[in-house]
Amino acid sequence: MAEVISKDLIRGHTDTIVLNILQQGDSYGYQVAKRVRELSHGHYDLNEATLYTVFRRLEKNGALTDYWGDETQGSRRKYYHVTDVGQTMLAEKTAAWRFAKPIIDELITGKITKED
Repeated sequence: MAEVISKDLIRGHTDTIVLNILQQGDSYGYQVAKRVRELSHGHYDLNEATLYTVFRRLEKNGALTDYWGDETQGSRRKYYHVTDVGQTMLAEKTAAWRFAKPIIDELITGKITKED
């Protein structure tokens, strides 16, 4: 069995993860969860309850809109689309991650990786 990334470790980044996946194309819950598993090589699983909480939060903040798909087979799916607000939010959160990542690496390892 693959090693699993703790939900606590990734908790503050789920909005960014979902926005990143959806900015690549509109999608629905199951497909987003599947893509998270693929991108993490099976090391992280975004459960349904967490995913739909993220969708609701991002919609409330104006980062996402939703619409019903036109499936010809199976049940109808609610698709999510990143808005301009969501694109801006993703850019800001990605920049914050890029800034914080090397600092967190240094804090955890105790090794300085670059000089300021």
